[in-house]
Amino acid sequence: MNQSTHPAFISYPKQATFGRNLPKNKIYEHSGANTRLKDLFVEQVERIVWQYKLAPETINLPAKPGVPEVQVFAIQLKTPELDLDVLRCIDGAVQFPILFELSFDGQTQVVAAYKRPNEADTSRWVLSDYFATAWLPSNTERAPMPIALDLSSLYQQVLQRLIPLPARQKECLDDLVTRVEQVASKQREVEKMAGKLAKEKQFNRKVEINAHLRQLKTELEQLTR
Repeated sequence: MNQSTHPAFISYPKQATFGRNLPKNKIYEHSGANTRLKDLFVEQVERIVWQYKLAPETINLPAKPGVPEVQVFAIQLKTPELDLDVLRCIDGAVQFPILFELSFDGQTQVVAAYKRPNEADTSRWVLSDYFATAWLPSNTERAPMPIALDLSSLYQQVLQRLIPLPARQKECLDDLVTRVEQVASKQREVEKMAGKLAKEKQFNRKVEINAHLRQLKTELEQLTR
Protein backbone atom coordinates (compact mmCIF):
# COMPACT_ATOMS: atom_id res chain seq x y z
CA MET A 1 0.00 0.00 0.00
CA ASN A 2 1.50 3.33 -0.94
CA GLN A 3 2.19 6.05 1.62
CA SER A 4 -0.63 8.44 0.74
CA THR A 5 -3.41 5.84 0.89
CA HIS A 6 -5.73 5.48 3.88
CA PRO A 7 -6.99 2.16 5.36
CA ALA A 8 -10.59 3.46 5.18
CA PHE A 9 -10.26 4.01 1.40
CA ILE A 10 -11.41 0.48 0.60
CA SER A 11 -11.58 -1.68 -2.48
CA TYR A 12 -15.07 -3.21 -2.20
CA PRO A 13 -15.85 -6.50 -3.98
CA LYS A 14 -17.20 -6.28 -7.55
CA GLN A 15 -20.24 -8.39 -6.65
CA ALA A 16 -21.34 -5.72 -4.13
CA THR A 17 -21.56 -3.03 -6.86
CA PHE A 18 -25.03 -1.45 -6.92
CA GLY A 19 -24.32 1.73 -8.95
CA ARG A 20 -27.72 3.41 -8.84
CA ASN A 21 -28.38 7.14 -8.86
CA LEU A 22 -30.29 8.29 -5.79
CA PRO A 23 -32.67 11.17 -6.62
CA LYS A 24 -32.44 14.03 -4.11
CA ASN A 25 -36.25 14.38 -3.93
CA LYS A 26 -36.52 10.77 -2.65
CA ILE A 27 -34.22 11.75 0.24
CA TYR A 28 -36.31 14.86 0.99
CA GLU A 29 -39.49 12.74 1.07
CA HIS A 30 -38.05 10.22 3.51
CA SER A 31 -36.41 12.74 5.82
CA GLY A 32 -38.85 15.64 5.78
CA ALA A 33 -36.09 18.05 4.70
CA ASN A 34 -36.82 21.76 5.21
CA THR A 35 -36.09 24.54 2.68
CA ARG A 36 -32.64 25.27 4.13
CA LEU A 37 -31.61 21.61 3.71
CA LYS A 38 -33.00 21.41 0.19
CA ASP A 39 -31.00 24.55 -0.68
CA LEU A 40 -27.83 22.93 0.71
CA PHE A 41 -28.40 19.84 -1.48
CA VAL A 42 -28.90 22.05 -4.54
CA GLU A 43 -25.84 24.23 -3.84
CA GLN A 44 -23.39 21.55 -2.70
CA VAL A 45 -24.39 18.17 -4.18
CA GLU A 46 -23.99 17.28 -7.86
CA ARG A 47 -25.24 13.70 -7.57
CA ILE A 48 -25.55 10.78 -5.14
CA VAL A 49 -24.76 7.26 -6.33
CA TRP A 50 -25.63 4.21 -4.25
CA GLN A 51 -22.28 2.63 -5.11
CA TYR A 52 -22.13 -0.59 -3.08
CA LYS A 53 -24.55 -2.72 -1.11
CA LEU A 54 -22.69 -4.82 1.47
CA ALA A 55 -25.27 -7.45 2.37
CA PRO A 56 -25.50 -11.21 3.07
CA GLU A 57 -26.51 -11.85 -0.57
CA THR A 58 -23.71 -9.74 -2.08
CA ILE A 59 -20.65 -10.44 0.09
CA ASN A 60 -21.75 -13.60 1.88
CA LEU A 61 -21.40 -12.22 5.42
CA PRO A 62 -24.27 -12.76 7.89
CA ALA A 63 -26.33 -9.79 9.08
CA LYS A 64 -26.32 -8.81 12.75
CA PRO A 65 -28.87 -6.87 14.83
CA GLY A 66 -28.37 -3.19 14.00
CA VAL A 67 -26.29 -4.02 10.90
CA PRO A 68 -28.54 -5.90 8.43
CA GLU A 69 -26.60 -4.29 5.55
CA VAL A 70 -24.01 -1.53 5.05
CA GLN A 71 -24.41 0.92 2.16
CA VAL A 72 -21.63 2.86 0.44
CA PHE A 73 -22.81 6.14 -1.10
CA ALA A 74 -20.59 8.09 -3.51
CA ILE A 75 -21.42 11.81 -3.48
CA GLN A 76 -20.10 14.08 -6.23
CA LEU A 77 -19.85 17.60 -4.79
CA LYS A 78 -20.23 20.99 -6.48
CA THR A 79 -18.21 22.71 -3.73
CA PRO A 80 -15.15 21.63 -1.69
CA GLU A 81 -17.19 21.99 1.52
CA LEU A 82 -20.18 19.85 2.44
CA ASP A 83 -22.48 20.83 5.31
CA LEU A 84 -22.75 17.79 7.60
CA ASP A 85 -26.51 18.37 7.86
CA VAL A 86 -26.68 17.00 4.30
CA LEU A 87 -25.15 13.70 5.48
CA ARG A 88 -27.39 13.69 8.59
CA CYS A 89 -30.39 14.12 6.28
CA ILE A 90 -29.32 11.14 4.10
CA ASP A 91 -28.58 9.03 7.20
CA GLY A 92 -32.05 9.95 8.49
CA ALA A 93 -33.70 8.85 5.25
CA VAL A 94 -31.90 5.48 4.88
CA GLN A 95 -32.48 2.79 7.49
CA PHE A 96 -29.01 1.23 7.25
CA PRO A 97 -25.49 2.21 8.32
CA ILE A 98 -23.85 4.24 5.53
CA LEU A 99 -20.24 4.92 4.51
CA PHE A 100 -19.94 8.07 2.39
CA GLU A 101 -17.26 8.72 -0.24
CA LEU A 102 -17.27 12.41 -1.17
CA SER A 103 -15.55 13.52 -4.37
CA PHE A 104 -14.56 16.97 -5.59
CA ASP A 105 -11.99 18.07 -8.16
CA GLY A 106 -10.14 14.73 -8.42
CA GLN A 107 -10.02 14.20 -4.65
CA THR A 108 -12.01 11.78 -2.47
CA GLN A 109 -12.76 11.75 1.25
CA VAL A 110 -14.37 8.91 3.24
CA VAL A 111 -16.85 10.07 5.92
CA ALA A 112 -19.17 8.19 8.29
CA ALA A 113 -20.91 8.47 11.64
CA TYR A 114 -21.40 5.51 13.96
CA LYS A 115 -25.06 4.70 13.33
CA ARG A 116 -26.95 2.31 15.58
CA PRO A 117 -30.60 1.62 16.50
CA ASN A 118 -31.98 3.62 19.42
CA GLU A 119 -32.27 1.20 22.37
CA ALA A 120 -35.59 2.71 23.49
CA ASP A 121 -37.09 2.74 19.98
CA THR A 122 -35.41 0.45 17.43
CA SER A 123 -37.24 2.10 14.52
CA ARG A 124 -35.07 5.19 15.16
CA TRP A 125 -31.31 5.51 14.74
CA VAL A 126 -28.68 7.21 16.87
CA LEU A 127 -25.84 9.01 15.06
CA SER A 128 -22.45 9.87 16.53
CA ASP A 129 -20.35 12.79 15.26
CA TYR A 130 -18.95 12.29 11.74
CA PHE A 131 -15.42 10.95 11.29
CA ALA A 132 -13.47 11.56 8.09
CA THR A 133 -10.21 10.82 6.29
CA ALA A 134 -8.14 13.59 4.74
CA TRP A 135 -8.85 14.32 1.06
CA LEU A 136 -6.96 11.82 -1.12
CA PRO A 137 -6.41 11.77 -4.88
CA SER A 138 -9.38 9.81 -6.28
CA ASN A 139 -7.03 7.45 -8.16
CA THR A 140 -5.20 6.47 -4.94
CA GLU A 141 -4.72 2.74 -4.60
CA ARG A 142 -7.42 1.31 -2.35
CA ALA A 143 -6.84 -0.86 0.75
CA PRO A 144 -8.23 -4.42 0.92
CA MET A 145 -11.57 -4.77 2.69
CA PRO A 146 -11.09 -5.85 6.35
CA ILE A 147 -11.55 -9.55 7.03
CA ALA A 148 -14.71 -10.03 9.09
CA LEU A 149 -17.04 -12.80 10.26
CA ASP A 150 -20.23 -10.75 9.94
CA LEU A 151 -21.49 -7.35 8.73
CA SER A 152 -21.38 -5.80 12.20
CA SER A 153 -17.69 -6.64 12.59
CA LEU A 154 -16.98 -5.33 9.06
CA TYR A 155 -18.79 -2.05 9.80
CA GLN A 156 -17.01 -1.60 13.12
CA GLN A 157 -13.59 -2.24 11.58
CA VAL A 158 -14.16 0.31 8.80
CA LEU A 159 -15.35 2.90 11.34
CA GLN A 160 -12.34 2.30 13.57
CA ARG A 161 -10.13 3.12 10.56
CA LEU A 162 -11.85 6.52 10.41
CA ILE A 163 -11.69 7.35 14.12
CA PRO A 164 -8.69 9.54 15.03
CA LEU A 165 -8.00 7.81 18.38
CA PRO A 166 -6.77 4.22 18.65
CA ALA A 167 -8.99 1.93 20.74
CA ARG A 168 -7.74 0.99 24.19
CA GLN A 169 -7.34 -2.66 25.06
CA LYS A 170 -10.80 -4.33 25.24
CA GLU A 171 -12.52 -0.99 24.45
CA CYS A 172 -15.69 -1.58 22.40
CA LEU A 173 -16.71 0.76 19.58
CA ASP A 174 -19.50 2.42 21.64
CA ASP A 175 -17.00 3.35 24.36
CA LEU A 176 -14.37 4.51 21.86
CA VAL A 177 -16.90 6.78 20.09
CA THR A 178 -18.04 8.21 23.46
CA ARG A 179 -14.41 8.92 24.37
CA VAL A 180 -13.72 10.64 21.01
CA GLU A 181 -16.77 12.85 21.58
CA GLN A 182 -15.56 13.66 25.13
CA VAL A 183 -12.12 14.58 23.72
CA ALA A 184 -13.71 16.99 21.19
CA SER A 185 -15.79 18.62 23.94
CA LYS A 186 -12.78 18.90 26.29
CA GLN A 187 -10.69 20.44 23.48
CA ARG A 188 -13.36 23.12 23.02
CA GLU A 189 -13.22 23.84 26.79
CA VAL A 190 -9.40 24.12 26.66
CA GLU A 191 -9.58 26.58 23.71
CA LYS A 192 -12.25 28.67 25.45
CA MET A 193 -10.23 28.83 28.68
CA ALA A 194 -7.01 29.71 26.79
CA GLY A 195 -8.88 32.55 25.08
CA LYS A 196 -10.12 33.76 28.46
CA LEU A 197 -6.55 33.68 29.84
CA ALA A 198 -5.22 35.71 26.91
CA LYS A 199 -7.82 38.46 27.51
CA GLU A 200 -7.54 38.65 31.32
CA LYS A 201 -5.61 41.66 32.70
CA GLN A 202 -5.81 41.04 36.46
CA PHE A 203 -2.90 39.01 37.81
CA ASN A 204 -4.85 37.06 40.49
CA ARG A 205 -7.59 36.14 37.94
CA LYS A 206 -4.86 35.07 35.49
CA VAL A 207 -3.45 32.68 38.15
CA GLU A 208 -6.94 31.27 38.78
CA ILE A 209 -7.73 30.75 35.07
CA ASN A 210 -4.29 29.21 34.46
CA ALA A 211 -4.88 26.64 37.22
CA HIS A 212 -8.24 25.74 35.65
CA LEU A 213 -6.61 25.49 32.19
CA ARG A 214 -3.93 23.12 33.54
CA GLN A 215 -6.66 20.95 35.09
CA LEU A 216 -8.53 20.79 31.75
CA LYS A 217 -5.33 19.87 29.89
CA THR A 218 -4.68 17.04 32.39
CA GLU A 219 -8.23 15.72 31.85
CA LEU A 220 -7.74 15.92 28.08
CA GLU A 221 -4.47 14.00 28.33
CA GLN A 222 -6.16 11.25 30.38
CA LEU A 223 -8.87 10.90 27.72
CA THR A 224 -6.38 10.63 24.85
CA ARG A 225 -3.94 8.27 26.56
